[in-house]
Amino acid sequence: MDRKLAIERMKSETFDLLVVGGGVTGCGIALDAVSRGMKTAQIEMQDFAFGTSSRSTKLIHGGLRYLKQLDFQLVNEVGRERAVVHRLAPHLVHPEKMLLPLITGGKYGKFGTWMGLSVYDYLAGVSGEDKRKMLSKKEALELEPLLDDRRLKGGGFYAEYRTDDARLTMALAKTAVASGAAVGNYLKGESFLYEEGKIVGMNVSDRFTGEEFALRAKVVVNATGPWVDTLRKENNSLKGKRLYLTKGVHLVLDHAVFPVKYTIYFDIPDGRMIFAIPRGTKTYVGTTDTHYTEMIENPRTDQKDVDYLIDAVNAMFPSIELKESDIESTWAGLRPLIYEEGKSASEMSRKDEIMLSDTGLISISGGKLTGYRKMAERTVDKVSKRLYNSVKKCTTDSVNLDDGYFDDYSDVEKLLKKLNERLSKEKVESDTARYLLHNYGGDASLILDAVEGAFNDESVILSELSYCIEREMCLTLEDFFVRRTGRLYFNIESVRNFKEIVLEKMGDYYQYSKEVRKEEMANIDRLIMEATTFE
Repeated sequence: MDRKLAIERMKSETFDLLVVGGGVTGCGIALDAVSRGMKTAQIEMQDFAFGTSSRSTKLIHGGLRYLKQLDFQLVNEVGRERAVVHRLAPHLVHPEKMLLPLITGGKYGKFGTWMGLSVYDYLAGVSGEDKRKMLSKKEALELEPLLDDRRLKGGGFYAEYRTDDARLTMALAKTAVASGAAVGNYLKGESFLYEEGKIVGMNVSDRFTGEEFALRAKVVVNATGPWVDTLRKENNSLKGKRLYLTKGVHLVLDHAVFPVKYTIYFDIPDGRMIFAIPRGTKTYVGTTDTHYTEMIENPRTDQKDVDYLIDAVNAMFPSIELKESDIESTWAGLRPLIYEEGKSASEMSRKDEIMLSDTGLISISGGKLTGYRKMAERTVDKVSKRLYNSVKKCTTDSVNLDDGYFDDYSDVEKLLKKLNERLSKEKVESDTARYLLHNYGGDASLILDAVEGAFNDESVILSELSYCIEREMCLTLEDFFVRRTGRLYFNIESVRNFKEIVLEKMGDYYQYSKEVRKEEMANIDRLIMEATTFE
């Protein structure tokens, strides 16, 4: 990914499509469009996946709870998409068994759960070993001994997938670039360009260099997540449907503190459902779902969020006795839902909506991470009809993401075995092979090949940094520690330990001034503070 080359193209060429927004939906649209032969540019005012697309529950799942809302179409679509995305990026989308405990006083009974999971499997096209199983109390406890023996009545056991949302977004961006798209981060659309009352592009500012330029395109798509209504307002088209933002918070714990064996999807006293998800050496818990009206750029975890999730875990797993001091890190993100009169945050549909303006702006919002590809397909269908008065077929169900290194998940497991054998004699973190493979796929080998000197935590992280700078438009410490690596959430101690050497190498590469280096360090220290302290 060559940022300078992309910007030169943006300044000199006229594109069929300009995608504004660098989240999973925006990157999915860019990939879909360029795959259909459209000359495509994409800009993001922050880093890729800065907003919602790095702050979700990190699951590719069908949304079992939407059956209770009778939203069969949504469950059918995203349920089937799970297998598609797993096939396209098996190193990023991992099979995950989920346990739904049935408890005394819970919202799910045995028959209702059996019926719901049966319908779920049918709508999602699940077959073979992944089909749901109903468990007795004894069987559920054998799978997860941490469950409350006094309240447990049984369980449902079914299949979903886990991912890294920011890495999935990056894989989409890299694949779009490899297919011919011009893509850049830290490029802010300052204002729309109009001719005869129709949008023909945007005035863009490069937040990294300060340069400004006009980017011209026949069609502009607004895929900015929580900022969708901001651009609609700029376009004087904020009419009818609007966004309703809700905040979701997650807590990260050491797996030794909360050693769940499987992902648990469990009831809490107020009727909501919470996930407890093992991920390498950590377990994370979430999410909350509360109306949000504060600053979009920086949602924070507050004390009420922490208390809510700690109470939820302790109610379902009384042997854990989770305390606030057990929390290693947190993150908070926003869901851009479509407002529905009279419904609570948890009751609102996760369906996506496409909104058209008189000036030609196409806006897309709502939806779920799992359904990003179908959201992109519907959006590009609109673009295709406008450009060609016909709809060119979507082909992204056959476009492998990133390097296309793996034919299926068994190839992922084979490479993991090789990487573990390679690192077995080196004094690096025991989870390094899994971490690199799940982040970078087949390129994990390239990162290890480029390690300079003896293998240790420092040399590996510096090799990883070089890869992210040279191949993934990684421009800041935050880009690296939050979205390229996820270390701020899942290995925050490594951020504390290596922030100085990362800053030194990154600062030398980009020729940061002394003032910029101070700003970078202050920003990463602020992020550490915000992830570990609560308002």
